[in-house]
Amino acid sequence: MAGLELLSDQGLRIDGRRPHELRRIQCKMGVFRQADGSAYIEQGNTKILCAVYGPHEVRNRSKALNDKVLINCQYSMATFSTGERKRRPRGDRKSQEMTMHLQQTFEAAVMTHLYPRSQIDIFVEVLQADGGNYCASVNAATLALIDAGIAMQDYVCACSSSYLKDQTIVDMNHLEESSSSCPELIVALLPKSEQMAFVEMNGKMHEDHLNNTMEMAMKGCRDIYSVLDRAVREHVTHVSNAVSLEK
Repeated sequence: MAGLELLSDQGLRIDGRRPHELRRIQCKMGVFRQADGSAYIEQGNTKILCAVYGPHEVRNRSKALNDKVLINCQYSMATFSTGERKRRPRGDRKSQEMTMHLQQTFEAAVMTHLYPRSQIDIFVEVLQADGGNYCASVNAATLALIDAGIAMQDYVCACSSSYLKDQTIVDMNHLEESSSSCPELIVALLPKSEQMAFVEMNGKMHEDHLNNTMEMAMKGCRDIYSVLDRAVREHVTHVSNAVSLEK
């Protein structure tokens, strides 16, 4: 990464965005008929597929929870998702860490008490990785859970931010994440209540820049919420129209 200019003198990032601009987001719900809920999302060049099954009976009864649902997550990356071929698309340390982060995030958002002694499975597959894998996975899983009709307190929207050359940037791509000069702050937000379901800092940042960087990440989450909410409303309208035509 040495010598690579991540932010030009004109204030443009390496992919042409302004510091405050998100990558282009495209998403679709109901992509799998076999699953109870599913979604596909593209954030820039990062592409994520998510399928949700449940609530259903807990497969391992010893893990059943009497007062709430068991949320089971599995995060994996396709062998072709990065420039380097992965031998173990799931089960490696990074995938296990991401699985745990996703589980913690959705345990904070799903109304778990409504589904006691049952299980919800969330399967996330990274088809193409170009930064923001956790954030795009959260956004895809939110759409898939909504498609499955799972009750949640709110949408969960995730976004990253950093501080670079006296500028706060949002929604980092792979090159920005990989730079030692770009500490990464990741936030998963419930936008209506402004509650944080997940926060992580990768790298070191001076405390003087933390508040602005946090606010930029939260603003990114709110902007992503607008995109996801629009997609949900369009999907509901499409499904309602299809049902009306069948009648």
